[in-house]
Amino acid sequence: MTLTQLVSEIKRKKSFLCVGLDVDLNKIPTHLLATEDPIFEFNKQIIDATHHLAVAYKPNTAFYEAYGIKGWQSLDKTINYINENYPEIFTIADAKRGDIGNTSTMYAKAFFEDLNFDSVTVAPYMGSDSVEPFLAFKNKFTIMLALTSNKGGLDFQGKDLQTNEPLYKEVLRTSLTWNNSQNLMFVVGATKAEYFKGIREIAPNHFLLVPGVGAQGGSLEGVCKHGLNKDNIGLLINSSRGIIYASNQSNFAEAAQLEAEKLQQQMAKILAENNIA
Repeated sequence: MTLTQLVSEIKRKKSFLCVGLDVDLNKIPTHLLATEDPIFEFNKQIIDATHHLAVAYKPNTAFYEAYGIKGWQSLDKTINYINENYPEIFTIADAKRGDIGNTSTMYAKAFFEDLNFDSVTVAPYMGSDSVEPFLAFKNKFTIMLALTSNKGGLDFQGKDLQTNEPLYKEVLRTSLTWNNSQNLMFVVGATKAEYFKGIREIAPNHFLLVPGVGAQGGSLEGVCKHGLNKDNIGLLINSSRGIIYASNQSNFAEAAQLEAEKLQQQMAKILAENNIA
């Protein structure tokens, strides 16, 4: 998928919603546990119920790896289902990989060629040769951790350097000098909405993947105030638990759809207010 296609889909759906498919067998409706593949069946029903409201899906690979080979098979079936039935959807492998060059190349092949994801999340702290192998793939995107939403995110990311600027800003600036940096996107947590203005000064045109809206307490309006790019929108707002676990009963897919629709309607309003879409 190209950026032009992604932006077109955002404008068509009036949505920049990403749904996180973080499946915990302890939280899904119990009747699904009797099916052949409970994880895939849960994902399939969530996807079918929300695909017209979302522009992206983001499985966190840890929730699949935890179940061994069966979990990985569920991930494979999930991404194939999306690609075959909803090819307009942007897919994100939330894997947070990051290793030396030849290892990163193999990670990239796994997610971009074998599983055929559109993008993958990576950690930047081993430097350019750990990220550039991902950036080498045409029409694939590397979503680099910049400023995360977790409690300890500022332990290192927020540390001031000798330049009196925090480390995450230096990481952003440096990454933009790497080969094929036009294929970069960045993870920026919604719980740190006040930082978006400074991030946009460094990376005005790159897409930002924003977790933390909903269950983690992040504000959609706060993020959009300084994070929205009026030329290409430039935001993918992720919600996981707030949508997929809206109900643990037989109506779980319908409940997920209602929660996704609430966010989509808020996004449509924001886009209209900014004369977008």
